[in-house]
Amino acid sequence: MKLLFPLLMSVLPVASVAQSQPKTTEVMVILTAKQGVTRPQIMNVMPAEIRATVKLYLDGKIRQWYSRGDGRGVILFIDAKTVDEAQALIDAMPLSKENLMDHEFIPVGPLMPLAGLMGGGPAQD
Repeated sequence: MKLLFPLLMSVLPVASVAQSQPKTTEVMVILTAKQGVTRPQIMNVMPAEIRATVKLYLDGKIRQWYSRGDGRGVILFIDAKTVDEAQALIDAMPLSKENLMDHEFIPVGPLMPLAGLMGGGPAQD
């Protein structure tokens, strides 16, 4: 798997990959407690945060959710076509409203070099 990406990059013209606009299918959101925020501050808001998170999941807006391996927050994959759309959802969450979390928004989509290998057209059966 480690060799796949360098191989794809080496066989495709760099210009064609750079000119392609990746399609955003989800936005990865990394949430981390702000520096200086205490665990009790977060825990006071956590019941409302859990309810809001589960509601977004049941509404199909959160596709996947994970705890960060370092224990400092969570990673969510939001069903959104833009960062602005994902940010609006996150800004409405209780921890965000209380200004307790830092957020990083990363749009993600299909691996772009694969389109070049397919000739830029739709997949053939």
